[in-house]
Amino acid sequence: METLSWVCLVFLIFLIGRALLMDRSPIPETSGRVYKVANKAEFDAVLSANNYVVVDFYADWCPPCRAIAPIFSGLADNNSINGHLAFAKVNVDHVKDVAGRYGVSAMPTFLFFHNGAPKGVAVESLEGRPSVGFTDEGLVDRVRGADRAALEAVVKALAGK
Repeated sequence: METLSWVCLVFLIFLIGRALLMDRSPIPETSGRVYKVANKAEFDAVLSANNYVVVDFYADWCPPCRAIAPIFSGLADNNSINGHLAFAKVNVDHVKDVAGRYGVSAMPTFLFFHNGAPKGVAVESLEGRPSVGFTDEGLVDRVRGADRAALEAVVKALAGK
């Protein structure tokens, strides 16, 4: 019985220590082409000023969000076109009303907007990926998690429009 108590205690210390040591500093943005949205009004302004918008819903404490951040920045640097294709980041802990509006419950989640509304994107070869959400018409409407290949495929499809 005593051994079991020690094992439980060590496990509990491990979990608490891990949570305390987790990096919660803001994820640095390396691209000047990514809008860092601070509130609902800014989000709506980005949507209304661009035909297409790729939005990264993230959290600073999320390791997969940190891993995909430089990829997202690179996609913005290489594909954004003023007024046509924009990239935005929404911190779900700071702009909860926007994240709630679109049912974001996992981080990171990437949503795709056309003319200010969430809209699916026709992308070939992404069927059967657990990270990809589809509309009833078979269009990609969201990517959950740091799925680089799926995100790149959707951006490529949007950049070609």
